[in-house]
Amino acid sequence: MSESNNNILNNIDMEDILDVMGCRTRREIITLLREEPRFVSEISKELEIGQKAIIEHLKAMEDMGILESFFKKVMRGRPRKYYDLPNDFSINITITKNTLKIDVTEDLLNLKQLPSGDEWSKLLDLEKRIDNGHWEAIEDLKSQIRLYNNLEQRAEYILERVQKEKKLDNFKNNLNSR
Repeated sequence: MSESNNNILNNIDMEDILDVMGCRTRREIITLLREEPRFVSEISKELEIGQKAIIEHLKAMEDMGILESFFKKVMRGRPRKYYDLPNDFSINITITKNTLKIDVTEDLLNLKQLPSGDEWSKLLDLEKRIDNGHWEAIEDLKSQIRLYNNLEQRAEYILERVQKEKKLDNFKNNLNSR
């Protein structure tokens, strides 16, 4: 995520977040935009809600920094205004007797360069447990780190072995071609 986008996320107001999450229509719009950028009439048709209402919701979320819009030329007619989710982020709401805390953070789960699967899910679960004050999860996290370190060492060993074998094969082929 770019620094400018990250600054936008840091400036999102708690009331705005609650407003978006408390409105079913806005949640449905976000769900649609997770799939692909869309223009107003597509969203209106899919949700069976009037275009005027959709425009108001889109404008509000764009003003908050949750959505972005851009124009795209079409074969016939004037360019269409598309809406998109420029940032992947998580919203964590913590409510205790003495606290109402809302954190908006970059959502690492959706970054394409990160792994997926059971191990990644375990790591995210551990993070959530620790963030929620379950300190016993720290020991589980330490175990995961040891496992990851062992996996990394094994992967490096395999890579080194294969590279040596390849060099040896290349050397043998060069000898045989003389």
